Order: sequence, then structure tokens, then C-alpha cells
Amino acid sequence: MRGNGAARRRFLKVCPEVEKYVVDAGIILIKVWLEVGQEEQEKRFLARISDPLRQWKLSPMDLESYRGWYDYSRARDAMLKATDVSYAPRRIVRTDDKRRGRLNCIAEILKRIPYKKIAPPKVKLPKRATKAKYNDRAPLKGRHFVAEVF
Repeated sequence: MRGNGAARRRFLKVCPEVEKYVVDAGIILIKVWLEVGQEEQEKRFLARISDPLRQWKLSPMDLESYRGWYDYSRARDAMLKATDVSYAPRRIVRTDDKRRGRLNCIAEILKRIPYKKIAPPKVKLPKRATKAKYNDRAPLKGRHFVAEVF
């Protein structure tokens, strides 16, 4: 693991204590970890490298995370060990399939938030005021409209 070891250990010790205060205050705390496998990460990075339209998605931090895969994995393991607690569990979402991962993440979050169904108010389109009525299309004649190609 990289970085200041003492600061990291302090964070991992204090984080669950702070989370306990948050939960005890009645706040719904939902912690999500988006997990991607080695092969999928490599596939995504290679796609970004080879596609000029995706290259903006590849940051120096991404390259470092690829190089330091095992260090980052060990840091993840330490974080999970310290912060996956009964009163604020860490929800792990598999994201090798991005679309399914996103949908599963959204479903999990929504499942954790209590709600009451409420009847939506009836909406009725009001009558348009006619006091200042005029031909609002006429002033547009001869203007520069964008070509409708779709």
C-alpha cells in the first residue's frame, strides 16, 4: 500500500467511528464499492488507448492503478476489513458489465431508502391567455433555422 502508513491506519480506525455517529443520528448511510476484475480493467484501458474518442477517459491515475493493481487490491482489502461493519455495511457491486452493474447499484440504493407511495396531483393544462394574442410564427419567417437532418 502506498502513502503515509500512519495516516492510513488512523483513517481506517476513525472511519467506522464517524460512520457510527452518522448512523446513530438517523442518517441512512449507503456505502458502495464498484468492483472490476483485472481482465475487464485491461480490456477497458486498451480500448481507451486505441480509440481517440475514448482517450480522454484514460487518466494518469488510471495508468498508475493498472501498474499498482495488487497494491490497490491490498488497500481495498484493508478498507473493506476496517469499514465493512454491521451498522454500515459496504455493498460491493460487480461492474465488469457496466450496464448491469449500474442497474444493480441503483436497485440496491433504492432498496435501502424507505419511501411511501404518494398519489401524484392531477395536472390539467390551463387555457392559454388570449389577451396578448398575436401570430407568433410570423416573426420567425426568413430566420436562420438549423437544417433538420434527423
